[in-house]
Amino acid sequence: MPRYADQGGAPKPQRESLRHRVYELLEVGRGDDKSSDLIDNFLILLILANVVAFTLETVPEISAQYGGWLQAFDAISVLIFTLEYGLRLWSCVEVPFLRRMNPWTARWRFATRPYMLIDLAAILPFYLHVLFPIDLRVLRILRLLRFFKLARYSPAMHTLVRVLINERRALMGAMLLMVAMLLFSATGIYYLEHQVQPDKFGSVPQSAWWAMATLTTVGYGDVAPITPAGKIFGGLVMICGLGMFALPIAIISTGFSQEVARREFVVTWSLLSRIPLFAELEAQSVAGIMPYLHAHTFPPYWEVIHPGDPGSAMYFIASGKVAAKRDGRDVELKTGDFFGEVAMLDDHPHALGFTTVSRARLLRLNREDFIRLEREHPEIGDHVREVAAARMIAREKGQPEPRGVHEIESALRVEE
Repeated sequence: MPRYADQGGAPKPQRESLRHRVYELLEVGRGDDKSSDLIDNFLILLILANVVAFTLETVPEISAQYGGWLQAFDAISVLIFTLEYGLRLWSCVEVPFLRRMNPWTARWRFATRPYMLIDLAAILPFYLHVLFPIDLRVLRILRLLRFFKLARYSPAMHTLVRVLINERRALMGAMLLMVAMLLFSATGIYYLEHQVQPDKFGSVPQSAWWAMATLTTVGYGDVAPITPAGKIFGGLVMICGLGMFALPIAIISTGFSQEVARREFVVTWSLLSRIPLFAELEAQSVAGIMPYLHAHTFPPYWEVIHPGDPGSAMYFIASGKVAAKRDGRDVELKTGDFFGEVAMLDDHPHALGFTTVSRARLLRLNREDFIRLEREHPEIGDHVREVAAARMIAREKGQPEPRGVHEIESALRVEE
């Protein structure tokens, strides 16, 4: 069973290192660190400015007059993006899920993540153009990949990508149906029209262009059936196309609405690294845990749990503070703590109330999801149950509830 950091202990010396501070600024501090927010906002503006500059550079008049300035801006932007890429790669060994690996292995694992690959593709064309004397102007279009760097800062883009991943099987099924419909439509119109229009419907591959335009209801008009049977068949294909091509849109929109309702903010590696219970796990395990967690943001003084509420879930504090009401006094819980597990495990109403002290981001884990998570990661389930047992002992004895690992182990030893 992994050992979890004691939240009540002194901060580790390495947290004061320059590398750890860079990691906090680039990966962790979003929403909680003003310096991190300032860096993020600067990079977002720089990305947008690069997209505008690329667009203006294609206008002959502007390129002729300001081409030198635009090229200088591009070079400065590449230097900044290169510095960002290098700092992310240098500081990634501070990610708890990678810290136990060899530094070079950790950096390779981090470098192959989708966002880092996008960052690399955004700066690579510039260096290829400088290093190789051949004409690589075609690669300049890859500068548009800098726009996709915004996905790192966009919760909506995170959500959309997760929806596409979660619904990939349904989307593949819809794609197969569309391909089948395209094939049947092209074959049907071929047999109905190829004798009267051999130049347009002379084969199934030729007919596929008409089938695609008709199924998508675009109807370019360059190819059209002229026989009565062909026109009737074309009308049926249009009707089928309306329903068939609406299917993937419905799948994505439904998944998107469900994902938005499930998560008010994006659950990322950096966010989970703040919770000691997850920080010692492997990166692959953390990726498997994320779908179980429901993310919610609460304003200050919001009652998350009222005494007597059903014990159907527990909460992890990703950021902010939460106060537990007990015996007329408040017990403050901070980032990394969790609560509500006692009632959840016993399937009893909550005995305590929990209210946010500041704006808080909480990860909710429902009882049924905890059971699934416990099967996959028994060490997490064991730790949650140990904390719940220690807190129950403290409540029965009227003592302060233990929070850190050492306090929990002491309470359990005393009871034994």
